[in-house]
Amino acid sequence: MPRVGLTTDRLVEAAAELADEVGFDHVSISALARRFGVKDASLYSHVRSLGELRTRLALFVGGEMIDGIGAAVVGLAGKDALVAFAGAYREYALRHPGRYAATQIRIDQERDRELTAASPAMRRTAEITYGMLRGYGLEEPDLTDAVRLLRSTFHGYCMLEAGGGFGAPRDVRRSWDKAVDALHEALTHWPRETVTVGDDGA
Repeated sequence: MPRVGLTTDRLVEAAAELADEVGFDHVSISALARRFGVKDASLYSHVRSLGELRTRLALFVGGEMIDGIGAAVVGLAGKDALVAFAGAYREYALRHPGRYAATQIRIDQERDRELTAASPAMRRTAEITYGMLRGYGLEEPDLTDAVRLLRSTFHGYCMLEAGGGFGAPRDVRRSWDKAVDALHEALTHWPRETVTVGDDGA
């Protein structure tokens, strides 16, 4: 029997639930249609394509994730903020593997311009991440370099941990804490890039 009250928001929420259950790669229009007891065509009145669904899902779960991180770092600065940020990131990635995988997709900014413009998730992610790093006195272009360092470290560690990639007997949480300590030292003693007059080609 078809479900009543199906909306785009409910569809995206169901996609998030499905991603954690079966994996992000297995989220499809057909799988969601079966979940709601409707035909595939019924869902195309809510999303134009699987690509749009995945973009909406990425923005939705990205908002969830950054809300958790934001709540963890509020009122903190320096190392305390970094530790809280890192901990909230890791907790979300390990607790919601399917949702987390959705946050890693590359969003087509041209195709999905209206969706990204209407979503506060990307803006809030930038504000919280860059705000935390500015506590270390960083400015551009060092801010972008530091964001890339943190993202690659957090993502790589979480993926290896979730996949059972750490085989040594050393407790993975202790290694995580050491990694965050090392990031703090790197950020504190960041090799700042000096821009001299004329470097911009003017």
